[in-house]
Amino acid sequence: MAEIEYKGLKIGGGKIFIVLSLLGTLGGAAWTGFTFYQDYLDMKAKIQNYTAPDLGYIEEELAVVKSEISSVLEEVTLVNDVAQSLKNDLRSDIKLMKEDIRNIDKIVNDIEDRVKANEREIADDFKLLEEEISDKINKALNNPLNAISN
Repeated sequence: MAEIEYKGLKIGGGKIFIVLSLLGTLGGAAWTGFTFYQDYLDMKAKIQNYTAPDLGYIEEELAVVKSEISSVLEEVTLVNDVAQSLKNDLRSDIKLMKEDIRNIDKIVNDIEDRVKANEREIADDFKLLEEEISDKINKALNNPLNAISN
């Protein structure tokens, strides 16, 4: 195998290979550390130079949406109040209509009773008239003067 001698120190081929591997590993680690540190410095510069975007237009749109929502809520509240008022008015109107229907029903029943009473009275009057006319016809037919004219 190959050996290297340096100031009285003899290094064999296996040791050279280990030293070269170690030096390569250390070099790679140093390169990675330097790259990482450079990325860190670049990121730090970007962060320091960062300016927040203007989100004012979003805030304006949110304010518009909030005002529209509040106006819609006011309209819904108004519609709800009107609906409640109409509901209460309808309930009172229905109650009054029921009372009116009951009153009309009473009046119709009273009129029916009166009409029935008048029909009975008229029927009784007709019976009396019929009996009177029948009596008068019988008197006229039984009258002795009626036989002469025949």
